[in-house]
Amino acid sequence: MDDRIDVRGQAAVVTGAATGIGRAIALRLAADGMNVTIADLNEAGAAKVAAQAAEHGGKTLALRVDITQAADRERMIAQTRDAFGRFDVLVNNAGIQIISDPLAVDEAHWDRMMNVNAKATWFACQSAIRVLLETQTRGRIVNLASIAGKMASTVLHPAYNVSKAAVLAMTKTFAAAYAAKGIRVNAVCPGVIQTDMQDAVDAEFAKLQARTPEAVRADRLSRIPLGYPGDPDMVAGAVSFLAGNDGRYLTGQAINVDGGILTY
Repeated sequence: MDDRIDVRGQAAVVTGAATGIGRAIALRLAADGMNVTIADLNEAGAAKVAAQAAEHGGKTLALRVDITQAADRERMIAQTRDAFGRFDVLVNNAGIQIISDPLAVDEAHWDRMMNVNAKATWFACQSAIRVLLETQTRGRIVNLASIAGKMASTVLHPAYNVSKAAVLAMTKTFAAAYAAKGIRVNAVCPGVIQTDMQDAVDAEFAKLQARTPEAVRADRLSRIPLGYPGDPDMVAGAVSFLAGNDGRYLTGQAINVDGGILTY
């Protein structure tokens, strides 16, 4: 069976793509030759990334999307098809973190975390797969999980850990359900990645623990075998691999991008 993939001219949607890891993913897929929809609540930021991605020569689309809203999830895929004439790849990157002691998690905290990180990802996968089945496209979905979903890397974002474990479970479920249709579903699990979000998390940890952000960061780095934090381009490289030709025999997998913290 010749299942090779040429991603040039294919169409990808990346959620939460205005900053950080999402931005790096959108730019990498554009550099790979894909047409890319940059979906984010931050409309101005999405437009800026779309302009940067277009420098690689492909088409881009910037959309204001609230990933927790069903109409927005459907619209981002429909408008991608309208703009590019096709839909091939969904990268579920949008996510949030809330720092808290486990016993301080209330229902509002829980619901917000699950709605963004788990529920929205599940239903975005549903929307994408329906279109891929309809168009008989050998599509790919890449979900951004976290090493926190495998090991509860800290107990100070407890509901986040649960939400990312849910992302891993849904990745395996969708992968098993639709592999025979040629649809591949995988996950990437970042560790400590140098982003503005990571800086904000470290600052929140520091407040909760009465420490300095520098001490929190030093503690994180001490647990990384390679000895340094990753950058968003490293995560983007893993997504590119899973969305492209070289990853065509992988589905249901969760690749760690964490400097060696986890080996499973």
